[in-house]
Amino acid sequence: MDRNETSKDFIEAIARGMDVIRAFRPGRPEMSLTEVAEASGLARPTARRILLTFQELGYVRSSEGRWTLTPRVLELGTAFVQSQGLWELARPHMEDLVSQTGESSSIAQLDGSDIIYVARVAVPKIITFAVSIGTRFPALQTSLGKVLLAALPPEEVPARLAEPSRSGIAPRWQPTDDEREQHLREIRAQGWALADEQLAAGIRSVAVPLRDGEGRTIAAMNVTVHAAETDVATLMEQHLPRLFAAASRISADLALRDLVPQTTSSRLD
Repeated sequence: MDRNETSKDFIEAIARGMDVIRAFRPGRPEMSLTEVAEASGLARPTARRILLTFQELGYVRSSEGRWTLTPRVLELGTAFVQSQGLWELARPHMEDLVSQTGESSSIAQLDGSDIIYVARVAVPKIITFAVSIGTRFPALQTSLGKVLLAALPPEEVPARLAEPSRSGIAPRWQPTDDEREQHLREIRAQGWALADEQLAAGIRSVAVPLRDGEGRTIAAMNVTVHAAETDVATLMEQHLPRLFAAASRISADLALRDLVPQTTSSRLD
């Protein structure tokens, strides 16, 4: 967003603070004050005040002139996940799926042109990229992202993908507009998406949608394998049916949750 186009209620100080948090990207886990200022586009004194504030709040730490994030920043992301109730509903079904397949499973949602991981049950495997809650990947080159993009109205997809990725990753697959549109049409028709080493070598996955009680796709869920260990046929014939079954159970739980009246507590003054 262009800061010149923000509303009168826009709080610049908060935006600058988020710029500092986002400056710590993959491959850049620690930085000097000058590096933080440059990466966030802020004046050095402004970056310093923000870092000192975050240090008091417990979100960053400093050692020998180098600044790093602390695990407390995960609270910023997990607050969203917890507010959705998705992880609590999905976890037993994901754990059951992983026990059946012996492969990792994740849930992600769209954020701009990226996906962001909001739930994950992993098995120990050496793959190209480490994945955890909050990890970002370009949406179009992942099975999770393809499912989520296919769920959008087709006219919205180009604008969504025009947003800059914040993943820091250059994916292998770079389709033309026509190839992308055809691919997403196929995914809408079949109800699942395959990504075969399109993000990076060695990563192969299949994903399906998770839907709420009104049938809206609110997230996507996948099974990820190492391409050298599991071929496409095994992924599609053995893992995809199990993935569909797990996703169906999660979607049913989401629909049931939506039917339960939400109670609120009140206090008499």
